[in-house]
Amino acid sequence: MPNLYFLFGNDEFAISRKLKDFDSDFTDPTSADMNTARLDARTMTENDLNNAVNAMPFLAKRRLVLLTNPSSKYNNVSSRKKFLEFIEKAPDTTRLVMYETVEPRDAEKHWLVKWAEKNNKLIQTKAFMLPRLKDMTGWIVNETKHQGGQIEPRAAEMLKEMVGVDTRQAGMEISKLLAYVNWARQVKVEDVEAVCIVTSQQSVFDFVDALSNGNGKSAQHLLHRLLETEELFSLWGMVVRQFRLLIQAREILDGRGNKDDMARAVQIHPFVAEKAMQQATRFSIESLESIYRKLLKIDEGVKTSQLTLDLALDTLVLELTR
Repeated sequence: MPNLYFLFGNDEFAISRKLKDFDSDFTDPTSADMNTARLDARTMTENDLNNAVNAMPFLAKRRLVLLTNPSSKYNNVSSRKKFLEFIEKAPDTTRLVMYETVEPRDAEKHWLVKWAEKNNKLIQTKAFMLPRLKDMTGWIVNETKHQGGQIEPRAAEMLKEMVGVDTRQAGMEISKLLAYVNWARQVKVEDVEAVCIVTSQQSVFDFVDALSNGNGKSAQHLLHRLLETEELFSLWGMVVRQFRLLIQAREILDGRGNKDDMARAVQIHPFVAEKAMQQATRFSIESLESIYRKLLKIDEGVKTSQLTLDLALDTLVLELTR
């Protein structure tokens, strides 16, 4: 079995779930922590990578190295050649899993995919692409079963209308719905109406509105109100998603597009598309990209235990509204 893996696609939820499968290969959580390295190619050094890959496992058969965004560092022919020569020599005691977001149109020509086609005995690849909107109802039904519950088709259709093809958001909503019915019965339409994201999403819109207006007091109030009802990392995912949507909306606006173009391009509900387009008018593309870089930096800091997410969110509000 290869010790090199490349996971790619635009379904970040599916990729993150697959990464957890690699984590579960360790039977002891303590040895898992000691034998797992998480690297982001955007910020790591070559020494970081070398030390992570070539270290010997401690009280375990192998080490696990998770490397995200390899294309951000290895972005030319010479650096890619050097990197590929390095990973070819990775010891059998290290499992190196590389992963990054790749859109379907770019998948076949991706440099790691093309290399893997010629070296399929060395590396295993797997694509994780978002379902089409028309297939999302079936995805929700299957995901509900995966989480140990059941959902009525009409309820799944309603949830699809709320989340579009955002599988991560759909997965979180399904978790909330199953907890709401206590896994005791099928999820119904009225459960979706009672529990799901319309209220939370509106609050996230309001939170971003307060940020765009420089209203720190209101933004702090809305943030802490959301924290009372939403799990911290679920809320974080919603905030990141919102700014990603705003970047896409701003690009469509700059290209003289409208809400219908937005709904089709991103495959989201027209209500969400309209709100995103309205909100994007308050930002320039430069300011949105700057905010998104801050979010990526926070995400990296949290994953490497350099930051706590609740404090980072409070700090973000202060930075964006001062």
